[in-house]
Amino acid sequence: MLAYLASKEQFLRDAPTIEDIVAAQVKKNLNLSVGPGEYQAWKNSLGNAMSHVMLDAGIPDDAAVAVEYRLNGRKFRIDFLIAGQDGAGKESIVIVELKQWTDIDYSELRNHVRTFVGGGLRDERHPSYQAWSYASHLQMYNEYVYTNQLQVNACAYLHNCMSSEVVGAERYSEELGRAPVFIKGEIEGIRSLIRSNIKTGVDFELLRKIDASPIRPSKQLAEAVGSMLDGIEEFVLLDEQKTVLETIVNTAVKGQVDKKQVIIIKGGPGTGKSVISINALARVSSLRMNARYITPNMAPRAVFESKLRGVISGGEIHDLFSGSAAYAGMKTDSFDVLIVDEAHRLKLRSQYTKGGVNQIKEIIESSRTSVFFIDEAQKVTWQDIGEISSIEHFAKNVGAEIQYLELHSQFRCGGSDDYMVWLDNALGVQIDNESYFSNDKFEFKIVESPTELHELIKEKNKENNKSRVVAGYCWDWVSKKDRNKYDITFPKFGFQAEWNLESQGGEWIIKEGSIDQVGCIHTSQGLELDYVGVIVGPDLTISGHELVTDPSARAKTDRSLHGYKKEFKVNPEEATRKADELIRNTYRTLMSRGMKGCYVYFTNPVTADYFKTRLPA
Repeated sequence: MLAYLASKEQFLRDAPTIEDIVAAQVKKNLNLSVGPGEYQAWKNSLGNAMSHVMLDAGIPDDAAVAVEYRLNGRKFRIDFLIAGQDGAGKESIVIVELKQWTDIDYSELRNHVRTFVGGGLRDERHPSYQAWSYASHLQMYNEYVYTNQLQVNACAYLHNCMSSEVVGAERYSEELGRAPVFIKGEIEGIRSLIRSNIKTGVDFELLRKIDASPIRPSKQLAEAVGSMLDGIEEFVLLDEQKTVLETIVNTAVKGQVDKKQVIIIKGGPGTGKSVISINALARVSSLRMNARYITPNMAPRAVFESKLRGVISGGEIHDLFSGSAAYAGMKTDSFDVLIVDEAHRLKLRSQYTKGGVNQIKEIIESSRTSVFFIDEAQKVTWQDIGEISSIEHFAKNVGAEIQYLELHSQFRCGGSDDYMVWLDNALGVQIDNESYFSNDKFEFKIVESPTELHELIKEKNKENNKSRVVAGYCWDWVSKKDRNKYDITFPKFGFQAEWNLESQGGEWIIKEGSIDQVGCIHTSQGLELDYVGVIVGPDLTISGHELVTDPSARAKTDRSLHGYKKEFKVNPEEATRKADELIRNTYRTLMSRGMKGCYVYFTNPVTADYFKTRLPA
């Protein structure tokens, strides 16, 4: 979404008060509040630095200028963008990443520098990497850009920096080759780059097309696992994602010679946890470290292993991917690095494994460096114990050094952070009043019957077998014992379906023909689809005007709430609170599996009306 859009000529007229104009537009168009630091940055970087750059007769007066283009969700915003046509008449855009940095030093992290930001010295992405990553993201995710093969060039402008000794160092040659960096006094260099790529101006239509274009990622994680393990970075990591990856690699090296290391990384659905995990596994494995990717969920492991068959041998696959129960009784420091995805799903012990005390404890003790990707709002069963406080407790017990990182913006759901904010608000998981969700980038629809839902998903699935229907676990799995029976039935609509077939195991979500079955939280968590259809059962209902949950509506065959009745007898208030949290988390997880859209059927019409009233106009 664009905050500010003008011609070069208009931008120069606005320059004296550009900070006021942009602040008003950011609030109006992006629904974001502006702090004094950002306001002052616009004054310095736009009103001063970029206005002097654009005062060049060689840059067309009618070139389109955008400020604060919201690239992905609410966090990633391109500072300055110029659009026009190149010498061959092709549509072309130039991205300028603006930095007010002055003193810059080297960082231990790859592709990073160290500078004073936010009140202290911090490791930040090299500005050339950041500019290039934004350009690459447009080319990989923006449908209009990659379909029409737009020319996208990028650079960084550090208009307060007096020396290029660090940012222009040989160690950053790869980054600089992709996107040059200019410092104070190099105004002619940045002008030349713009002139060479923007020969003639265009009206605003090009930028409006880019802005209105669907965010449709051209690749999915499971399909890219093989090449990532070969060291090919399939997904360009943006900002904090890149810092998290490099921190993991750097810490893993440190853990070989220093004290034990534990990294705790918070991140919601679609923030790139699995992508970073696999990239980290590839990187540390290339350094000949003994590393494993751990996920308590069987489904992601099954899908990854399926995609890797024929790429590496079965034994090697099992050496790389494992469940969380494999570390009970393991010798101390048996592994260099253990990377735990979906750490919120860790348990005290597995029902299938003898022994074991606490999976968090066992993983930390088994490795020199332990990495935990966690989203406590995705705990969905009574046995899930993955909490940051627990990880801290066991890390401190062994004298480990603890680092805390966080991933904010998500890349699923059309790249719309606002959809997740809206969903959290609607489900009562977390309240945030700065929601600005619309159907422009992510398709959300409430349908009137399960039949309509399934037909919509079947139609979407014809494109690439990447759409499925899932449901809350409110129907008994009767077909497990009797293949002639259906599990989920709605006689009123003539609808009947089975739960995902046991024979398909964790691969249900990618199996040909599995579109006819309905998946559940256990076969979809940790994975992604293009479109997801969700059947919301009677465990999510309305009391008065409030959204409430009903644990008694869960199926008898569902073990997610196994333990609820026992605890309710001892502490009914705590048992009710925990069950309520798990049910809401389940639907939050199910309704965030889609990259392009989510269709929902509510079995309770009153619940449907509740959500309809919360949809944006």
